[in-house]
Amino acid sequence: MSHRTQLVVSLAIFAAVAGGWNFLSAPAAAQNQVSEILARARVFPGVGPGVRALKRDSAGRYYVLATPANAIAVFGADGARTGQIPAPDSQPSKIVFAEDIDLDASGRLFVADRGANAVKIFKVDGSLESTIPVSAPTSLASLSDDEFAVASLRADRLVTIYNSRGKTIRSFGDPHDMSSSAELNRYINHGRLSSDPSGFIYFAFTYLPEATIRKYDRFGYAAYEISLPHSDTESRRALLAPSVDISALARRNQASEVKPVINAFGVDPASQELWAAMGDELSRFDKDGRLVATYRTATQDGTRLEPSAILIEPNRILLAVDPLGVYEFARPDKQRLAPVAAPHP
Repeated sequence: MSHRTQLVVSLAIFAAVAGGWNFLSAPAAAQNQVSEILARARVFPGVGPGVRALKRDSAGRYYVLATPANAIAVFGADGARTGQIPAPDSQPSKIVFAEDIDLDASGRLFVADRGANAVKIFKVDGSLESTIPVSAPTSLASLSDDEFAVASLRADRLVTIYNSRGKTIRSFGDPHDMSSSAELNRYINHGRLSSDPSGFIYFAFTYLPEATIRKYDRFGYAAYEISLPHSDTESRRALLAPSVDISALARRNQASEVKPVINAFGVDPASQELWAAMGDELSRFDKDGRLVATYRTATQDGTRLEPSAILIEPNRILLAVDPLGVYEFARPDKQRLAPVAAPHP
């Protein structure tokens, strides 16, 4: 059985004090069969290297962030490319280097432009609405009431909430203090954000030795924390020694010891179910953080797919895979699947 089929899930009761964590007791391990799911097709022609974010608006248009990271490709509901944001040669609304994107309910596009130390907001027509200074933004998620959440390499808390006029509303989320090196602690607390229509905010730690996802309400009250043991947890803990050169780790970004524990995650906007990818395994959790199922993802010819972004739709799942492109899957939770044996380590 794969190491990820035994997941320890720590569930938190909805806290009465912001940032507080009250944990329910949970089984020592959640047993689960792994089923294989195969991609039905590759979608969005031309998208491949550097793909890191994928979003859909209420009109059925898709927005894809890939290489080069200075433009967001726009596709119609039929999968054909219709344009990009910003428009070519639009110097006033230039994107320097985008790390993440999101859309709000009205269709505005939010871009975490790390190269410009800013979050840029674009109107539905693609014109620039505003530029909000944010130091080193790495991920973001839109909220209601004209607000959005940001994760930054320079912030003291995991999540900071801004309004579209640039005012800081609140910040919350305690980082893990696992090393005597402040720089290394900052590195291992790197994470990705998502949100749902009910206003919940999800933070996935990318490099923490025990892969972890937290769910908060928009005011920072804790809803749950999922802890997912990883096969190389002990070797990752060894990286936290004071002698570790974090700049050297950054230079070896593709080395096995610094590959993401959680490649990507997405939230079903209708059910609040959370889907998290670790390597080619895609695990589904219910709205309370309990493990429901685990799937192994691959193309029709058996190529393993390790997604960098996940989009959950009513009747399908889209997995963006760097550098292969974006693949469409039938919703495995809506069909019967046969379990498959885990490969030998």
